[in-house]
Amino acid sequence: MVPAAEIHRLRGRDAEELSARNRFQGIVREVKREGLLAQVEIDVTEPARVVALITREAAEELGLEPGMSAAGVVKATSVMVER
Repeated sequence: MVPAAEIHRLRGRDAEELSARNRFQGIVREVKREGLLAQVEIDVTEPARVVALITREAAEELGLEPGMSAAGVVKATSVMVER
């Protein structure tokens, strides 16, 4: 799980400052929870789909459920999920 302060640091002062290629807004398609991890699948509005592996605790803290709005934020080879 990435602390919120680190996400804010990486995002800069405003989320809109992130380049378009780093942000994929969409709808949560599926959340699979198993052990310590949760796999979050997001149907993005662009012609693509983003799949992120995050901790189960992070998925629960974000309250992720299929059908809700979320964004996959790409940093290097990692995908963070925000709401």
